[in-house]
Amino acid sequence: MKKSKRDGDRRKSGRSYHHGNLSEALVQAALDLIAEYGPAGFSFAEVTRAVGVSPAAPYRHFQDRDALMADIARRGFDRFAVALSEAWRNGQPAPLAALKAVGQAYLAFARDEPAYFAAMFEARLPPGSSRELAQATERAFNVLRQACEALTAGLPDGKRPPALMMSLHVWAMAHGIASLFGRGDGARRNVPMTPEDLLEANMLIYLDGLGLGEADT
Repeated sequence: MKKSKRDGDRRKSGRSYHHGNLSEALVQAALDLIAEYGPAGFSFAEVTRAVGVSPAAPYRHFQDRDALMADIARRGFDRFAVALSEAWRNGQPAPLAALKAVGQAYLAFARDEPAYFAAMFEARLPPGSSRELAQATERAFNVLRQACEALTAGLPDGKRPPALMMSLHVWAMAHGIASLFGRGDGARRNVPMTPEDLLEANMLIYLDGLGLGEADT
């Protein structure tokens, strides 16, 4: 069988995987491939070849490529939820400052974990492909929702924006900037503001429009 350039590149790279835990080896190999080619740029067979096991071996752990990608995305969202929760710190020292920290943590995760970030948001997994993935995604989103609920708690009922709507807005804002500017790979753009400064400016404008610009006081 003719060897692909990718096979040669991987041999030259010196990557090796320990097969004592094949599922972990497959995940690590897939993360390497995601980092190099993107989440849609390789096949399940290429993951198998990278690990150096028989084509049938992965099926004892993952039903197919989508199942492998769903597990990687779930792992990513688990890490993501932890990072956002640690930044939120239960709203300390104040809800507005803590929400800003959550936004910065969002950008940091995209920059520091580009392979996981790509698997989480760019793998085009079928809806409902994994209950565990859905639960991990919800845990991460709930950090933003909790932050928005805390931030708006002091507003009068008639002027309090729905926490779900607000958290979706903040998520979209942070994700857009992370995707365009905050990545650690070639997708990072050269702009006159840092991603962190841009996100903070956008959030301040948005929150000021909701009457929350002075929420720390």
